[in-house]
Amino acid sequence: MNDNEWLAQRFEEQRAQLRGVAYRMLGSGAEADDAVQEAWLRLNRAGAEGIDNLGGWLTTVVSRICLDQLQARRARHERSLDEAPPALGAVDPEREALLADSVGVALLVVLETLTPAERLTFVLHDLFAVPFEEIAPIVDRTPVAARQLASRARRRVQGRTVVAEADQVAQREVIEAFLAAAREGDFEALLEVLDPEVLVRTDIGGVTRAIRGAKSAASGALAAAAASAPSAHLALVDGAVGFVVAPAGHLERAIRFTIDGRTIREIDIVTDPARLEQLDLAVLTV
Repeated sequence: MNDNEWLAQRFEEQRAQLRGVAYRMLGSGAEADDAVQEAWLRLNRAGAEGIDNLGGWLTTVVSRICLDQLQARRARHERSLDEAPPALGAVDPEREALLADSVGVALLVVLETLTPAERLTFVLHDLFAVPFEEIAPIVDRTPVAARQLASRARRRVQGRTVVAEADQVAQREVIEAFLAAAREGDFEALLEVLDPEVLVRTDIGGVTRAIRGAKSAASGALAAAAASAPSAHLALVDGAVGFVVAPAGHLERAIRFTIDGRTIREIDIVTDPARLEQLDLAVLTV
Protein backbone atom coordinates (compact mmCIF):
# COMPACT_ATOMS: atom_id res chain seq x y z
CA MET A 1 0.00 0.00 0.00
CA ASN A 2 1.50 3.36 -1.05
CA ASP A 3 1.25 6.58 0.94
CA ASN A 4 -1.76 7.91 -0.98
CA GLU A 5 -3.72 4.70 -0.49
CA TRP A 6 -2.87 4.66 3.22
CA LEU A 7 -3.97 8.28 3.60
CA ALA A 8 -7.23 7.63 1.72
CA GLN A 9 -7.96 4.62 3.93
CA ARG A 10 -7.36 6.61 7.11
CA PHE A 11 -9.62 9.37 5.80
CA GLU A 12 -12.43 6.94 5.00
CA GLU A 13 -12.25 5.69 8.59
CA GLN A 14 -13.10 9.24 9.71
CA ARG A 15 -15.66 10.11 7.00
CA ALA A 16 -18.83 9.13 8.89
CA GLN A 17 -17.96 11.25 11.94
CA LEU A 18 -16.80 14.17 9.80
CA ARG A 19 -20.07 14.09 7.87
CA GLY A 20 -22.00 13.96 11.13
CA VAL A 21 -20.24 17.09 12.37
CA ALA A 22 -20.75 18.90 9.06
CA TYR A 23 -24.43 17.96 8.75
CA ARG A 24 -25.26 19.16 12.25
CA MET A 25 -23.38 22.37 11.55
CA LEU A 26 -24.83 23.10 8.11
CA GLY A 27 -28.20 21.32 8.13
CA SER A 28 -27.75 20.13 4.53
CA GLY A 29 -26.49 16.78 3.28
CA ALA A 30 -25.13 18.32 0.08
CA GLU A 31 -23.22 21.04 1.92
CA ALA A 32 -21.94 18.51 4.46
CA ASP A 33 -20.57 16.32 1.66
CA ASP A 34 -18.94 19.39 0.15
CA ALA A 35 -17.25 20.31 3.44
CA VAL A 36 -15.94 16.77 3.93
CA GLN A 37 -14.61 16.70 0.36
CA GLU A 38 -12.82 20.01 0.94
CA ALA A 39 -11.24 18.54 4.09
CA TRP A 40 -9.96 15.59 2.04
CA LEU A 41 -8.45 17.93 -0.55
CA ARG A 42 -6.66 19.88 2.18
CA LEU A 43 -5.36 16.67 3.76
CA ASN A 44 -4.23 15.35 0.40
CA ARG A 45 -2.29 18.55 -0.23
CA ALA A 46 -0.77 18.72 3.25
CA GLY A 47 -0.10 15.04 3.84
CA ALA A 48 -0.22 13.36 7.24
CA GLU A 49 3.39 14.05 8.21
CA GLY A 50 3.53 15.85 11.53
CA ILE A 51 -0.15 15.16 12.33
CA ASP A 52 -0.27 13.19 15.57
CA ASN A 53 -4.07 12.95 15.79
CA LEU A 54 -5.53 12.67 12.30
CA GLY A 55 -9.13 12.48 13.54
CA GLY A 56 -8.73 15.62 15.60
CA TRP A 57 -6.99 17.44 12.76
CA LEU A 58 -9.76 16.56 10.30
CA THR A 59 -12.50 17.52 12.77
CA THR A 60 -10.84 20.91 13.22
CA VAL A 61 -10.55 21.44 9.46
CA VAL A 62 -14.18 20.45 8.79
CA SER A 63 -15.35 22.66 11.67
CA ARG A 64 -13.49 25.68 10.29
CA ILE A 65 -14.91 25.07 6.81
CA CYS A 66 -18.42 24.86 8.26
CA LEU A 67 -17.90 27.93 10.43
CA ASP A 68 -16.82 29.93 7.38
CA GLN A 69 -19.93 28.78 5.49
CA LEU A 70 -22.25 29.63 8.38
CA GLN A 71 -20.75 33.09 8.75
CA ALA A 72 -21.03 33.73 5.01
CA ARG A 73 -24.61 32.47 5.01
CA ARG A 74 -25.45 34.70 7.96
CA ALA A 75 -23.95 37.72 6.21
CA ARG A 76 -26.00 37.04 3.07
CA HIS A 77 -29.13 36.09 5.09
CA GLU A 78 -29.29 32.84 3.19
CA ARG A 79 -31.89 30.38 4.40
CA SER A 80 -32.16 28.00 1.48
CA LEU A 81 -30.11 25.11 2.86
CA ASP A 82 -31.36 22.61 0.29
CA GLU A 83 -29.62 24.16 -2.72
CA ALA A 84 -26.79 21.93 -3.86
CA PRO A 85 -23.61 23.17 -5.58
CA PRO A 86 -23.87 22.83 -9.38
CA ALA A 87 -21.37 19.95 -9.45
CA LEU A 88 -23.52 17.90 -7.10
CA GLY A 89 -26.82 18.34 -8.94
CA ALA A 90 -30.24 18.62 -7.33
CA VAL A 91 -30.75 17.63 -3.73
CA ASP A 92 -32.77 14.48 -3.10
CA PRO A 93 -35.60 15.59 -0.76
CA GLU A 94 -36.15 12.05 0.50
CA ARG A 95 -32.47 11.68 1.40
CA GLU A 96 -32.47 15.06 3.16
CA ALA A 97 -35.56 14.06 5.14
CA LEU A 98 -33.93 10.80 6.23
CA LEU A 99 -30.86 12.72 7.36
CA ALA A 100 -33.02 15.15 9.31
CA ASP A 101 -34.85 12.25 10.97
CA SER A 102 -31.55 10.66 12.00
CA VAL A 103 -30.44 13.88 13.71
CA GLY A 104 -33.82 15.00 14.99
CA VAL A 105 -35.99 17.72 13.52
CA ALA A 106 -36.29 19.48 16.87
CA LEU A 107 -32.51 19.73 17.24
CA LEU A 108 -31.98 21.03 13.71
CA VAL A 109 -34.68 23.67 14.13
CA VAL A 110 -33.17 25.03 17.34
CA LEU A 111 -29.58 24.82 16.03
CA GLU A 112 -30.59 27.21 13.24
CA THR A 113 -31.40 29.87 15.84
CA LEU A 114 -27.85 29.82 17.26
CA THR A 115 -24.99 32.02 16.13
CA PRO A 116 -22.29 30.21 14.12
CA ALA A 117 -19.91 30.15 17.11
CA GLU A 118 -22.64 28.88 19.48
CA ARG A 119 -23.64 26.20 17.01
CA LEU A 120 -20.08 25.00 16.52
CA THR A 121 -19.21 24.84 20.21
CA PHE A 122 -22.43 23.00 21.05
CA VAL A 123 -22.11 20.49 18.21
CA LEU A 124 -18.44 19.74 18.85
CA HIS A 125 -18.60 19.58 22.63
CA ASP A 126 -22.07 18.27 23.48
CA LEU A 127 -22.57 15.98 20.48
CA PHE A 128 -19.00 14.87 19.72
CA ALA A 129 -17.21 15.35 23.07
CA VAL A 130 -14.47 17.59 21.68
CA PRO A 131 -12.69 19.38 24.60
CA PHE A 132 -13.11 23.14 24.91
CA GLU A 133 -9.33 23.51 24.70
CA GLU A 134 -9.52 22.20 21.11
CA ILE A 135 -12.68 24.15 20.23
CA ALA A 136 -11.39 27.51 21.49
CA PRO A 137 -8.88 28.20 18.64
CA ILE A 138 -11.51 27.35 16.01
CA VAL A 139 -13.94 30.02 17.27
CA ASP A 140 -11.13 32.42 18.25
CA ARG A 141 -12.07 32.34 21.95
CA THR A 142 -10.48 31.25 25.20
CA PRO A 143 -11.55 27.83 26.54
CA VAL A 144 -13.59 29.62 29.23
CA ALA A 145 -15.38 31.74 26.61
CA ALA A 146 -15.99 28.65 24.46
CA ARG A 147 -17.53 26.94 27.48
CA GLN A 148 -19.85 29.93 27.93
CA LEU A 149 -20.89 29.78 24.28
CA ALA A 150 -21.77 26.11 24.65
CA SER A 151 -23.67 26.77 27.86
CA ARG A 152 -25.75 29.49 26.22
CA ALA A 153 -26.46 27.24 23.24
CA ARG A 154 -27.37 24.35 25.53
CA ARG A 155 -29.96 26.45 27.35
CA ARG A 156 -31.66 27.30 24.09
CA VAL A 157 -31.50 23.74 22.78
CA GLN A 158 -33.02 22.39 25.98
CA GLY A 159 -35.81 24.95 25.77
CA ARG A 160 -35.37 26.48 29.21
CA THR A 161 -38.29 28.82 28.81
CA VAL A 162 -40.47 29.46 31.82
CA VAL A 163 -44.12 28.81 31.08
CA ALA A 164 -46.76 27.96 33.66
CA GLU A 165 -47.75 24.34 33.05
CA ALA A 166 -51.47 25.03 33.17
CA ASP A 167 -51.13 27.92 30.73
CA GLN A 168 -49.03 25.81 28.38
CA VAL A 169 -51.58 22.99 28.37
CA ALA A 170 -54.43 25.41 27.57
CA GLN A 171 -52.40 27.11 24.84
CA ARG A 172 -51.48 23.78 23.32
CA GLU A 173 -55.11 22.67 23.11
CA VAL A 174 -56.06 25.82 21.22
CA ILE A 175 -53.11 25.59 18.81
CA GLU A 176 -53.67 21.88 18.20
CA ALA A 177 -57.31 22.63 17.37
CA PHE A 178 -56.17 25.38 14.97
CA LEU A 179 -53.66 23.09 13.24
CA ALA A 180 -56.10 20.19 13.00
CA ALA A 181 -58.77 22.39 11.42
CA ALA A 182 -56.27 23.86 8.95
CA ARG A 183 -54.95 20.44 7.96
CA GLU A 184 -58.45 19.03 7.52
CA GLY A 185 -59.61 22.05 5.55
CA ASP A 186 -62.37 22.73 8.09
CA PHE A 187 -63.20 26.42 7.64
CA GLU A 188 -65.94 26.48 10.30
CA ALA A 189 -63.70 24.82 12.90
CA LEU A 190 -61.05 27.48 12.24
CA LEU A 191 -63.57 30.24 12.83
CA GLU A 192 -64.42 28.69 16.21
CA VAL A 193 -60.85 29.13 17.53
CA LEU A 194 -60.27 32.57 15.98
CA ASP A 195 -61.41 35.82 17.55
CA PRO A 196 -63.75 37.60 15.10
CA GLU A 197 -61.28 40.53 15.03
CA VAL A 198 -58.10 38.42 15.02
CA LEU A 199 -55.04 40.29 13.75
CA VAL A 200 -52.52 38.43 11.56
CA ARG A 201 -49.08 39.99 11.01
CA THR A 202 -46.58 38.60 8.51
CA ASP A 203 -43.07 39.85 7.82
CA ILE A 204 -42.16 39.68 4.14
CA GLY A 205 -38.71 40.90 3.13
CA GLY A 206 -38.41 42.93 6.31
CA VAL A 207 -41.82 44.58 5.78
CA THR A 208 -44.70 43.67 8.08
CA ARG A 209 -48.13 43.22 6.51
CA ALA A 210 -51.30 42.84 8.52
CA ILE A 211 -54.84 41.60 7.94
CA ARG A 212 -57.74 41.60 10.38
CA GLY A 213 -60.78 39.36 10.69
CA ALA A 214 -61.44 35.67 11.30
CA LYS A 215 -62.60 34.88 7.76
CA SER A 216 -59.47 36.34 6.15
CA ALA A 217 -57.25 34.59 8.72
CA ALA A 218 -59.00 31.25 8.21
CA SER A 219 -58.67 31.50 4.42
CA GLY A 220 -54.96 32.25 4.78
CA ALA A 221 -54.49 29.32 7.17
CA LEU A 222 -56.15 26.89 4.76
CA ALA A 223 -53.97 28.09 1.88
CA ALA A 224 -50.79 27.81 3.94
CA ALA A 225 -51.69 24.39 5.35
CA ALA A 226 -51.89 22.87 1.89
CA ALA A 227 -48.16 23.52 1.40
CA SER A 228 -46.69 23.43 4.89
CA ALA A 229 -48.83 21.11 7.05
CA PRO A 230 -46.44 18.12 6.88
CA SER A 231 -43.56 20.35 8.02
CA ALA A 232 -45.38 22.09 10.90
CA HIS A 233 -44.28 21.18 14.42
CA LEU A 234 -45.64 22.39 17.74
CA ALA A 235 -43.07 24.55 19.53
CA LEU A 236 -42.51 27.01 22.31
CA VAL A 237 -41.95 30.34 20.58
CA ASP A 238 -40.61 32.90 23.04
CA GLY A 239 -42.22 30.99 25.87
CA ALA A 240 -45.70 30.54 24.39
CA VAL A 241 -47.08 27.57 22.48
CA GLY A 242 -46.99 28.08 18.71
CA PHE A 243 -45.47 26.14 15.85
CA VAL A 244 -42.60 26.20 13.41
CA VAL A 245 -42.49 25.20 9.76
CA ALA A 246 -39.32 23.26 9.13
CA PRO A 247 -39.17 20.99 6.06
CA ALA A 248 -36.45 18.37 6.63
CA GLY A 249 -35.54 20.25 9.80
CA HIS A 250 -34.69 23.52 8.05
CA LEU A 251 -36.37 26.42 9.83
CA GLU A 252 -38.46 28.51 7.41
CA ARG A 253 -40.91 30.29 9.70
CA ALA A 254 -42.19 30.48 13.25
CA ILE A 255 -45.77 31.31 14.20
CA ARG A 256 -46.55 33.01 17.51
CA PHE A 257 -50.06 33.30 18.95
CA THR A 258 -51.72 35.58 21.46
CA ILE A 259 -54.55 33.61 23.06
CA ASP A 260 -57.41 35.03 25.05
CA GLY A 261 -59.23 32.26 26.87
CA ARG A 262 -60.03 29.68 24.19
CA THR A 263 -59.63 31.88 21.12
CA ILE A 264 -56.70 33.25 19.14
CA ARG A 265 -56.54 37.05 19.22
CA GLU A 266 -53.28 37.66 17.33
CA ILE A 267 -51.02 35.64 15.00
CA ASP A 268 -47.45 36.67 14.19
CA ILE A 269 -45.78 34.86 11.28
CA VAL A 270 -42.00 35.31 11.42
CA THR A 271 -40.00 34.54 8.28
CA ASP A 272 -37.20 37.12 8.34
CA PRO A 273 -33.86 35.34 9.01
CA ALA A 274 -32.63 38.00 11.43
CA ARG A 275 -35.85 37.82 13.47
CA LEU A 276 -35.87 34.01 13.46
CA GLU A 277 -32.39 34.00 14.97
CA GLN A 278 -33.62 36.14 17.86
CA LEU A 279 -36.50 33.83 18.81
CA ASP A 280 -36.26 31.42 21.72
CA LEU A 281 -37.49 28.13 20.23
CA ALA A 282 -38.03 24.66 21.63
CA VAL A 283 -39.91 22.08 19.56
CA LEU A 284 -42.51 20.19 21.60
CA THR A 285 -42.91 16.45 21.44
CA VAL A 286 -46.28 14.83 20.90
